[in-house]
Amino acid sequence: MRKLIQSAVLLTTVAFPVFALANPDVIKQTSDPNQWAIQTGDYANTRYSKLDQINRDNVKNLKVAWTFSTGVLRGHEGAPLVIGNTMYVHTPFPNIVYALDLNQDGKIIWKYEPKQDPSVIPVMCCDTVYRGVAYADGMIFLHQADTTVVALDAKTGKEVWKVVNGDPKKGETNTATVLPVKDKVIVGISGAEFGVRGHVTAYDMKTGKQLWRAYSLGPDSEMLIDPEKTTSLGKPVGKDSSLKTWTGDQWKIGGGSAWGWYSYDPETNLFFYGTANPSTWNPVQRAGADGKPIDQKWTMSIFARDADTGVAKWAYQMTPFDEWDYDGVNEMILADIPVGGQPRKALVHFDRNGLGYTLDRVTGELLVAQKFDPKVNWTTGVVMDKNSPQYGRPQVVPAMSTFQTGQDKNTKGVCPAALGSKDQQPAAYSPRTGLFYVPTNHVCMDYEPFRVSYTAGQPYVGATLSMYPAPGSHGGMGNFVAWDAGQGKIVWSVPEQFSVWSGALATGGGVVFYGTLEGYLKAVDEKDGKELFKFKTPSGIIGNVMTYNHNGKQHVAVLSGIGGWAGIGLAAGLTNPTDGLGAVGGYAALRDYTALGGVLTVFTLP
Repeated sequence: MRKLIQSAVLLTTVAFPVFALANPDVIKQTSDPNQWAIQTGDYANTRYSKLDQINRDNVKNLKVAWTFSTGVLRGHEGAPLVIGNTMYVHTPFPNIVYALDLNQDGKIIWKYEPKQDPSVIPVMCCDTVYRGVAYADGMIFLHQADTTVVALDAKTGKEVWKVVNGDPKKGETNTATVLPVKDKVIVGISGAEFGVRGHVTAYDMKTGKQLWRAYSLGPDSEMLIDPEKTTSLGKPVGKDSSLKTWTGDQWKIGGGSAWGWYSYDPETNLFFYGTANPSTWNPVQRAGADGKPIDQKWTMSIFARDADTGVAKWAYQMTPFDEWDYDGVNEMILADIPVGGQPRKALVHFDRNGLGYTLDRVTGELLVAQKFDPKVNWTTGVVMDKNSPQYGRPQVVPAMSTFQTGQDKNTKGVCPAALGSKDQQPAAYSPRTGLFYVPTNHVCMDYEPFRVSYTAGQPYVGATLSMYPAPGSHGGMGNFVAWDAGQGKIVWSVPEQFSVWSGALATGGGVVFYGTLEGYLKAVDEKDGKELFKFKTPSGIIGNVMTYNHNGKQHVAVLSGIGGWAGIGLAAGLTNPTDGLGAVGGYAALRDYTALGGVLTVFTLP
């Protein structure tokens, strides 16, 4: 009987490979370029649209079609979704969700406003941002700041179910979207700056019942790691791979939260995500029993996990024994590209640490690791010799190390700063050019650790930071970069005055869109980065550009509303240069260019 069941499953998989190993509704909705049905554009996180009505020749003619005020200040990350004739718009805390009628220029169909305790606000690390709702099977999925996961009826806004994923009193919050896959909703957790223990969790899409939870660190059984079958760089990770790299019980408050983006490969049934920094930011307090650096797995890592069981197939740690807060949570983009003259099923990741990684997404083999900002100076590079015991490890420049045994030291001139050469703002991939379009931060820092004690629900950072533009270049704090992930090379770069904290969009019309912290929506040529269009929206843009087609006309939309880590000074009214984990001083000049807002701006051709 068991063999018959296995044979039936195999035949179904062969006949309908994508639908059998994914959510049919998500596949259907994301396959329609007229819609924008998932935050990342598709399961592969490409943020590419086939729509080509707006192209290099006519994009200069874009006009504002309509606008919508969200009624909320603070930073607006993420993007609207469009399903059929309805647009779904989210806000930062209190995480309001609107359903808007596209046939009536955004008339409100329904509004859902959760009742959250405002005490969650000071527990959120770097503004009260939220990266957007998800859609599947007639439901909208919201993961609130207070970690409540809610399923809403997409037509009425009524609650279908809700469940609590964490405890803000311990520092657990949420800023990330969710991944709807098969019959599950997969969610992460924020709070490494408060000493939480990171995890990803799967809930039943229909009922909200918890199906599995995989921790980032700790015992194999709780991490859902098979020590003999889970691999790293082609070798089994071995028993207690995480526990062996922590001193005593530090792993219980060790960080490794999962607050970034998720991608999914229907062919292998694997989903991919990254883990955040170890806690605390003071590396001396995390030293091994011998007082020396120790890897602290599996923080700062890429995980490939089975969507059904949560069991890890492979993992790769990018920044062992992190000394700079280079969270590894940025998006994993899945694309089939040539590497070394051979076609590869690739995973491309632009890490906070300033290195652009290309891996084989099936096996976890490391293919490329190169700097996507030339100013990166904390490392000389990653050892790529598979025969070396250092294979896959970045080589730290001693002068940039913040690990100083027995004394506090202000390490100056570290590039990139803690917010990375790129933070959560997602890149885009165009199959037209084979290039990845990357919004970046061109920022360096001074980093001074200090001793800190752990108290549940209180900041567990232990470092004072100052940030400033990377010296000796164009004087600005950002670039918008086109990247060849097969070769690990910059193809072209557009300098910006401030960090590009907006998610990119690539289109079939040969146009790439992004937003700036001053508030400009910009369109550039996919081939050379030449500026083709710009428009000043009401506030700085940290949202992600999206596109859709309605009534035969292509539209482009973006949320503006300054905030996030880069804009935390404006968003929270902070003025001390070292507040906001160092960002307030670095981005002080933003006050001369923009102010708080919360507006959706929709563009189309006349």
